[in-house]
Amino acid sequence: MIDHFMFTSESVTEGHPDKLCDQISDAVVDHFLSREPYAQVRCECAVSGAIVFIAAHFASTVTVDFTHLARKVIKRIGYDQPEFNPSNCSILTSPKVLAINKKNQFDEHALSDVQIDKIPASNQVTVFGYAVNESPVLMPLPIFLANRLTQQLSRARKAAQLPYLMPDAKVQVGVEYNKWTPYRIHSITMEVHTRHPDKPNRKSLQQDLFDTVILPVFGSMAILPDRKTWININPNGPYFGGPLHHSGLTGRKNAVDTYGEYARHSGKALSGKDPLRVDRIGAYAARYAAKNIVAAGLATTCEVMLSYGTGLARPVSLIVNTFGTGRLTDQHLTDLVGERFEFRPAGILRAFDLRQLPARNPDGFFQKLSSYGHFGREDLELPWETTDLADRLKRESA
Repeated sequence: MIDHFMFTSESVTEGHPDKLCDQISDAVVDHFLSREPYAQVRCECAVSGAIVFIAAHFASTVTVDFTHLARKVIKRIGYDQPEFNPSNCSILTSPKVLAINKKNQFDEHALSDVQIDKIPASNQVTVFGYAVNESPVLMPLPIFLANRLTQQLSRARKAAQLPYLMPDAKVQVGVEYNKWTPYRIHSITMEVHTRHPDKPNRKSLQQDLFDTVILPVFGSMAILPDRKTWININPNGPYFGGPLHHSGLTGRKNAVDTYGEYARHSGKALSGKDPLRVDRIGAYAARYAAKNIVAAGLATTCEVMLSYGTGLARPVSLIVNTFGTGRLTDQHLTDLVGERFEFRPAGILRAFDLRQLPARNPDGFFQKLSSYGHFGREDLELPWETTDLADRLKRESA
């Protein structure tokens, strides 16, 4: 096994066209669930130029104005160009109302264990959860840093610290590892869209981003950029971002949503789906289990794999892999995880109360996940990010 290597992960801001589509899709999900928790909805979005296309299938009595929701998201993100803004962009919709399936109108909190066992997954999928002790939130360090830098870029833009920034930007962070332990920052690459391609000049732009974005993010980190760290701003010249220059599609940034390609993910879109979709909530449950294993000190790295079969409630396969870092055997940990964690769809709904979260967050719940990652968030209280079972796992494995 190679001992020394460099790994890079990319993140993008909420103004990236793919993320714009994710946010519109999840805004639709939030709208339905905040008014009718049992609603079923699948929503996909595409954008190109000044045209937004929304395709939605839903089983609900809720009335929804898809065009209004999309314009609200575009306005919140901050697009105000004459060619693309919330007022003048064209929005095409293709809604399809489905028959309400009474079998899905259940209150998971009122079900017995036997009843939960009778509510199956509606599709087949293999999902992955991952945790590693490289960052405070047990995420791989490259994607952790990339997400924090894009978040800081957005904050600096919205606070008018860097008023020339446009909503779309990309960040790539390279981290050097020695024996699978990060030890230095190899590179930080930023591509930012500015209102005027030649203003500010490249030297001023680099200094502004270093002072306003990079330094605040790394201020509390154990590993800092050094004199050899390659900091590259708009390496190919001015970056032209947004829907006018790049098309966007829901679900196309799976690596940003999960682990920055450092660990496996299902490849399925996480956004635009109600909480009955096991390809979404199964990924949350798997992350919850993996994070608690690492937080309990039972491994320094943990991957939890779940495979679901259509028509079955319980995963047909559960595998815990600690890549040789476990205090117990992977088989022992697999058995422990299978006993202590809930992976049945209705059980996950109950454990995380997923159907009720949009109503408790008037400014949106799922749409907040659709930028800067669904995992390792320090700015959101996510039930699958808690480590409330770590102490119990530690006691039971002693």
